[in-house]
Amino acid sequence: MGLLTWIILGGLAGWIATIITKKDAKFGIIGNIIIGVIGAMLGGFIFNLFGGEGVTGFNLYSLFVAVVGSAVLLWIVSKLQG
Repeated sequence: MGLLTWIILGGLAGWIATIITKKDAKFGIIGNIIIGVIGAMLGGFIFNLFGGEGVTGFNLYSLFVAVVGSAVLLWIVSKLQG
């Protein structure tokens, strides 16, 4: 995937994850992109641990993996913040 695809997928995944975790207004568009890209990598790692595939391209499965990873990332950050 190219850089622009990662930005778009990351932005969507980060935005959806912040809505799910009820932190939508907190991060803004740049924060959503960063959360989504890091979440996509984390989601790929988690899915690989359980025998699945990580992000495979710009498709619904990859968006699902990225959203799961982003939600896990937001959960970890909230627990570290106390």
